[in-house]
This record gives sequence, C-alpha cells and structure tokens, in this order.
Amino acid sequence: MPTVWKQVVFSLGSVLSIGSVVLLVVALSTERWVTGTVLCQTGVDLVNASSPELALFTGDIYYGLFQGGKTRRCGLGSRRYKIYVFPRLIRKINGGLHMIIIFFHFIAIGFALVSLAFCIYNARKVPYQSIKGPLGLYLWNFIALFSSLAFASFLAELQCHRLTEHVANFSENLFHLVVLEEKLGFSFWLSVGSAVTHAANILVVASSKIHLPKIQTKKPEQPTITGEDLLY
Repeated sequence: MPTVWKQVVFSLGSVLSIGSVVLLVVALSTERWVTGTVLCQTGVDLVNASSPELALFTGDIYYGLFQGGKTRRCGLGSRRYKIYVFPRLIRKINGGLHMIIIFFHFIAIGFALVSLAFCIYNARKVPYQSIKGPLGLYLWNFIALFSSLAFASFLAELQCHRLTEHVANFSENLFHLVVLEEKLGFSFWLSVGSAVTHAANILVVASSKIHLPKIQTKKPEQPTITGEDLLY
C-alpha cells in the first residue's frame, strides 16, 4: 500500500490527466482556433468606398480544425456562411500539415488517458515493475506533452501558409476578401493549456520521490522504582 503522500500526489496527477483530456476534447470540437475580421475588397473597389464606409464591407470570420463560419458584407447587407474543412477545403490548404495537427492531438488524448490509468494504479498499489511506476508516468506524460505541442504547427500553418486568407476566400467566385485582423481564439489556448498540464504532471510525479519525515509519538516515560522507594 503506498504512503499517504504518494496517494495524494498520484491523485493530483489523475486530476491533471483528466483536465488535459477535457481541454483537448473541447479544443478539437470547438470552432474558435482563430477569429478575425475580413474586408470585401471587391465591393470597396466597385464603389470606391472611403474610410467611413468601410464598415459596410467589413465582416468577421472564425474557424477551428474541422469547421467554422464567416459573415460577408459587400455593401448589400450581411450574409452568413458555414465553413467545413472536410472534404473540399482541406485540398486548398496545406492538408498534410493540418492532418498532422489533428493526428497529434488525438495521440495526446490517448496518452493522457494512459497517464490517468497509471496514476490511479499508483495511488492504489505499489508497482512491482518500474515501467508501471513513476518512470512510466514520466514517459506517458512526455509523449502527451510532445503531442500537445502540435499547436506550434498550427501557428506555422497560420502564419506561413496564410491559412485565414485561404479559408475566407474558399468558394468565393465573385468577391475577394482581405484579412484585416486575425487573432488566436480560446480553442487554441485550450490546446496550450493541455501541454502545460502535462508539464505540471511531470513535476507532480517527481514530487512523489520526496520522503516526508515520519511523525513519531513520544511514549510516556515509565516511573522507575528504586530501593529507597521500596523502603518507604
């Protein structure tokens, strides 16, 4: 049976592993990896719009790893469109890099679940094999941490391959949209948060090696009887 300290440490590791899985699942399923504003350049050129009129031609865009949406304003009101990355848009962007990002996120989820299982096991039993103990937890969390760093690849796709511009102009035949502003949304930061939880989990597992001093209760002293006491 592990000590109380190790039970606390591995229970905390279990909570961190669960948190990582939740963060990754929410990040994959939501559509706010990138948010931004787009300008209908074709409409601006047609009417030779001045600065005060640009608001009539400015829309917004948001998207995630699987889908998103945009609002196009070209002087005739707003029109909303749904964006689906699969199966057509993936062919217009860097599809290989995009698939790698998704693939590594699923790997991170898998090894976060493995880390959770090993944390629960170590909180209940003392492992007889090193791979089932802290050594294994270091390995699984490191792999999950490395896989969670796929958000860095997303930054490369966003900046180097002009991802937002390709997404905004997909299936646009008459109008050309210019990206005025783009920023990383909360879905992206959830992915970053998952990597942070695995780094924290490695530190938590390392703290299981700390040996706390045992609290020793002082036994009451027994009265000593001498020969003089017997005389009395």
